Amino acid sequence: MLNRLLSNDYPRSKVLAVILVAIFVGLAFAPFLFPGVKALSVAAKVLIFVVLVASFDLLLGYTGIVSFAHTMFFGIGAYGIAVATTRMGPTWSALAVGVGGALLLSLLLSLAVGLFSLRVRAIFFAMITLAVAAAFQTLASQLSDITGGEDGLTFKVPEILSPSFEPFEEPFLGVAIDGRLLCYYLLFVTAVALVLALLRIVNSPFGRVLQAIRENEFRAEAIGYRVVVYRTTSSVLSALFATLAGAMLALWLRYNGPDTSLSFEIMMDCLLIVVIGGMGTIYGSAIGAVLFLVAQSYLQDLLRLGHEATSALPWLSALLSPDRWLLWLGVLFVLSVYYFPTGVVGRLRAAAAVRSPR
Repeated sequence: MLNRLLSNDYPRSKVLAVILVAIFVGLAFAPFLFPGVKALSVAAKVLIFVVLVASFDLLLGYTGIVSFAHTMFFGIGAYGIAVATTRMGPTWSALAVGVGGALLLSLLLSLAVGLFSLRVRAIFFAMITLAVAAAFQTLASQLSDITGGEDGLTFKVPEILSPSFEPFEEPFLGVAIDGRLLCYYLLFVTAVALVLALLRIVNSPFGRVLQAIRENEFRAEAIGYRVVVYRTTSSVLSALFATLAGAMLALWLRYNGPDTSLSFEIMMDCLLIVVIGGMGTIYGSAIGAVLFLVAQSYLQDLLRLGHEATSALPWLSALLSPDRWLLWLGVLFVLSVYYFPTGVVGRLRAAAAVRSPR
């Protein structure tokens, strides 16, 4: 059973396996282990970014395609939910229409970008995708009648997923059971299903061909594989998974705007998380997302404690100012790249291979 779920792609490291199990258990029981609104929001964001980064890794890590249009599809998924529920009301049918419409639009756009641009090499393709993403963000900001413009759209979700829904008066294990909790577990189940689906894709014969194209595109084409077809298919699949991640974000926030899902900062976060976790490893998206988002969310709090504790040393207290959290986040990223050049997953797997008997 486990073989089928993981598509025979085992962690291949005991330490990595323990970390992945800890992440799974931590996310599964996050509402009970880490009470509080902020902790639950961070856990939900981790689930969303695991799917988003894993879908981006399908492009970058497995196919060798550098695309800056990934957040465009992320935004399409979020806007699909926002626009549909705004027009049709907080119903399940509206969510279905929103997700279906967003997937269709992402399919057409990713196919167009793939067919017209994937014949272009390396940096030129990256620049084309960057231009397309910038144009879409501008379009989303200007079509205020549909997207709400710069103000975005605030909408309601089905009652069972809204915070006001409380089926039980008594809390369970000290946690109130409400619509917010149910929405979190909907995201959790969806994220697990999508990650397992991506594992199946990258470990299928199709995924092996993508890796062959990444290693040597000309050799793959020479032995008979239609490289453009495989690269385009990879681009489309990646876009569809990113769209679903965007729908998850909108469902959780009950709001969407250009800065929420189309920001270039999100694209940069994806790149950082892929590098930290390890390119070409779906597991790396989970580890990278947890490390990056937890650091991003709680580094200011830790620096504030350090700032107060070192008040007797003005120079050190100033260095640990919460206002400098981006500086320290950058330092942590540089250190992670230096000590884990192949990402956390790559480093742990390499260490396990060295220790294993030959």
